[in-house]
Amino acid sequence: MLERIRIVLIGTSHPGNIGATARAMHNMGLADLALVAPRCEVITADSVSRASGADALVHDARVVDSLEQAVTDCTLVVGASARSRTLPWPMITPRELGERLPAELATPEARIALVFGREDSGLSNAELQRCHAHVHIPTNPDFSSLNLAAAVQVLAYECRLAWLAQTQNKPDPAQDDEEEAQPLASHEELEHYFAHLERALITIGFHDPAKPRQLMARLRRVTLRSRPERMELNILRGILSATEKAAGGQALGARESEPELQQEHDTHQGQKPAQD
Repeated sequence: MLERIRIVLIGTSHPGNIGATARAMHNMGLADLALVAPRCEVITADSVSRASGADALVHDARVVDSLEQAVTDCTLVVGASARSRTLPWPMITPRELGERLPAELATPEARIALVFGREDSGLSNAELQRCHAHVHIPTNPDFSSLNLAAAVQVLAYECRLAWLAQTQNKPDPAQDDEEEAQPLASHEELEHYFAHLERALITIGFHDPAKPRQLMARLRRVTLRSRPERMELNILRGILSATEKAAGGQALGARESEPELQQEHDTHQGQKPAQD
């Protein structure tokens, strides 16, 4: 379970914080570190020294240009936030996050990203809107500022507690009769869906990009809160393609995953999917 939890740092400005984060992760058994557009050198004497023996994580860290690249294969993205911004988003505590992990990682395809922002300004509103939920560490309100590595340590600790609890629990035979869990939609698949949704809403005249009125942000919130499965998302995209076609649009979004969408549509129409 711990192998499928990724720590994502955005815009880190000090190499020592990268090393200290690697140490905090290694303490708790986490090893997947992604760095988004770091504002400092990654591998330095300071980062290696602060890693205190966990420097392999610093050397193996994946450096990317955007949050989307860092979480593209993730089925749950949780952003560390000191407060709710302009649009309220689902907010959980570190303990609640840990309690959700076994269910979130029930399928082999599942991946979780815990996203941390810049030391000086945290995560932007746009970055927070890319997250399914926000996690808030309930610190002393009179002195609430946490060092980056300390924040990572708190969440990593809760992840380890959840893993320990899972390894100590015996499997329930009754679960064998339950329906097999379906893979959740990945971040990349959700972003394709949101782009397709916006195009369809523009096509039918429901959405005016010149006067957005937070429409897409609110639709993001309700969709991310519902945690759709991959099959469910394909159904929704099939509906969008049919809507565009009926409205005289070109159904541009359908081209990105036409075989999957067509098969999903045929299945729900009672037809046998066409064979290639």
